[in-house]
Amino acid sequence: MEYIKELLSGIYKPEEVTLLLDGIDKLWNKYQFLAEAEDKVLTQKDVVLITYGDQVYQEGEDKLVTLNRFLNRYLSRQVSIVHILPFYPYTSDDGFSVTDYYSVNPELGNWQEVEKMSHDFRLLFDAVINHNSSQSDWFVGFLNGEEQYRDFYIEVDNLDGCENVTRPRTSPLVHTFTGKERDYQVWTTFSRDQVDLNFANPQLLLEVLNLLLFYVSKGASIIRLDAVGFIWKEKNTTCMHLPQAHKLVKLMRSVIEHLNPSVMLLTETNVPHPDNIAYFGDGDEAHMVYNFTLPPLLAFSLLNETTERFSDWVSNLVVPHKNVCYFNFLSSHDGIGVMPVDDILDREELNVLIDAAQANGGKVSYKSKGNGEQVPYEINCNFLSLLHGPDQDEELGVKRSLLAHAVLLTMPGLPAIYFHSMVGSVNDVKGMEESGQNRRINRQKFDYRYMEELLDNPDTRQSVILNGLKKLIDIRKNEPAFDPYGEFEVISSGNGVFSLCRKGNSEEQSIYAHLNLTRQTQQVQLSGNTGWMDIITSRNFDEELQIQPLGFVWLKKRL
Repeated sequence: MEYIKELLSGIYKPEEVTLLLDGIDKLWNKYQFLAEAEDKVLTQKDVVLITYGDQVYQEGEDKLVTLNRFLNRYLSRQVSIVHILPFYPYTSDDGFSVTDYYSVNPELGNWQEVEKMSHDFRLLFDAVINHNSSQSDWFVGFLNGEEQYRDFYIEVDNLDGCENVTRPRTSPLVHTFTGKERDYQVWTTFSRDQVDLNFANPQLLLEVLNLLLFYVSKGASIIRLDAVGFIWKEKNTTCMHLPQAHKLVKLMRSVIEHLNPSVMLLTETNVPHPDNIAYFGDGDEAHMVYNFTLPPLLAFSLLNETTERFSDWVSNLVVPHKNVCYFNFLSSHDGIGVMPVDDILDREELNVLIDAAQANGGKVSYKSKGNGEQVPYEINCNFLSLLHGPDQDEELGVKRSLLAHAVLLTMPGLPAIYFHSMVGSVNDVKGMEESGQNRRINRQKFDYRYMEELLDNPDTRQSVILNGLKKLIDIRKNEPAFDPYGEFEVISSGNGVFSLCRKGNSEEQSIYAHLNLTRQTQQVQLSGNTGWMDIITSRNFDEELQIQPLGFVWLKKRL
């Protein structure tokens, strides 16, 4: 409790600290039963699937039941962790404007079905705690002047001192809402329907801590802290990554760890790499951070058929503590953020991504820099469609997608694969246009029977990609060198080949990955006085390796 007191004292007034310590103690008593939870660790056997709760549906069946059936049929051996994107009642942003944190959206199912899924898979829940819906009971109560929700939100008298606030959108920072007795000017980082919560209010913090423990009680093994870099606001700052935000993440971890040390926190901060990895703290903050640089930089390298930028970046990729790792992904419900490569790619190089996306129906979303200037924030495009390139070559896209996921599964950290990437879907341009929302391009939902027909036909694009990924995952699971926390080293090979050694406990366990990002056959000289075997194909090599266009190998020394 002394550590928690120290954290709180760096944020709140003494009388507020006393209130919070008493409240936390009551929460620990309330959720004491969580202390009996089984300890769990991440290994090379773990792979995450990112999915919506209604990703597949069947008439007459709760969507969570359908999803669980789909996962057990097609991915039960390959996927160990399922990230169900916000499955709570909501009003906009496909789940990220939550109206009730403590309920399951009745269109998806109920808590019993969530808990049942937690028996088959470890679950990753979203904690959308920077903001909630303008139609939530909390906000309605705030507007009505109810004491329970007083100061739950941030009122802004004027915009003086807000000139440098970091904005991920071009919408107004503040919106006006009509209350029972007066109008309220309220902070809205993302949209009018997403009103920011006020963590300066200790009662709000206690409510959020209660929510996190509630999620653990419902089966959450990992909790994703959405947009956590924005959660503390202070005028005359950027309101991004402030010291209070970091202290609050450490606090959340400590409160949960007191009862269940196996639960992990994942921070979502789509920002340049140094700011992102700051959420590791001193090994006492997030257990994992999103590796946001990976998707845009790897896509650029594939489209440009070069490895220099990518190899240099991975060479300097630091895992600062033994008990933390990267959450590696290529695609998600969001677009492909380009801010993490702001200091790596120039505008001409960024246009390689933008041109490929737009050629395949994708869009670009912009953010405001605060001085009126708008700059690209994210590319809204399905990852496979992006890899089709400006020539819209589907066959090329499939080969690149399998190669990209081979890179993903080779990288140090925990690999996470979005449902659409797992089943080889492409841009849903119609859905985007009908909704008027750019991000809908990569959020299509599927009829279960339709998806079943595609995946059970070995000749479809969807089946080729799914089975290709399943094969790689099955091989990866048996290799200790792919430990998420394991060591790695980039091997300089050039010629458009990215080469990485994943180090095992012995040289015999180590795996040397060579991945050809070009459309030409490439030669790789193999070092040492020993023979090598590709554990993907079981082919043997000695001094020289020829890698086919967009091909890849995982080599181990022959015994």
